[in-house]
Amino acid sequence: MFSKDNLSFEPIPLPDRIAKDDIAMQAAADAFHSAMKTRHSVRDFATDPVPREVIERCIATAGLAPSGANHQPWQFVAISNPDIKSQIRDAAEEEERKFYNGAASDEWIKALEPIGTNDQKPHLTDAPWLIVIFAQRYGEFDDGTRYKNYYVAESVGIATGMLISALHHAGLSMLTHTPNPMKFLNDLLDRPASEKPIMILTVGKAAETATIPAVAKIKKPLKDICTVFA
Repeated sequence: MFSKDNLSFEPIPLPDRIAKDDIAMQAAADAFHSAMKTRHSVRDFATDPVPREVIERCIATAGLAPSGANHQPWQFVAISNPDIKSQIRDAAEEEERKFYNGAASDEWIKALEPIGTNDQKPHLTDAPWLIVIFAQRYGEFDDGTRYKNYYVAESVGIATGMLISALHHAGLSMLTHTPNPMKFLNDLLDRPASEKPIMILTVGKAAETATIPAVAKIKKPLKDICTVFA
């Protein structure tokens, strides 16, 4: 975290040391892989409430992510207020209509066909929570003085991955949503110009009738995503 104070390097002993033998490491890796295989992006959410404390704890987990120079250049805005969710849906659907009515290329539309998406986004109001993720392009002190953040996109991407994993671990479903442009979120949520909205995470419990597109189960095999030099 950046400070006006002159912070100096001060090494301390590693606070938490995890020691596993090869068998335990493999078992842990296999268990986490099996758990994450049950994560699916859903668009059909139950309206059941989810405790605020659960959402805040998952965001706190995301806040543990590594970041460039430890500046932690992210802001997570969690929304359960029905009026604000409705405003976000209205604005998002307006942008989506433009997207599907000519802004997107034919290739892009064709790529989305197997996913079954369109300009209607009822999940934005059905789900009990929306989490809007902002990337802090630069920091500001209370007096308006700016300071530079580093590796912002990478840092926020890592934190978002940890948030998705934490939410799934808590038993929640989610959908990543990226209307384009998203500048309306700064105005609606009173976020400063230094922050850029990256995505909306729709969060809640999957509806009993929830479905996923069949193609979502098609994942690249390990040999296509991993290269090893041993």
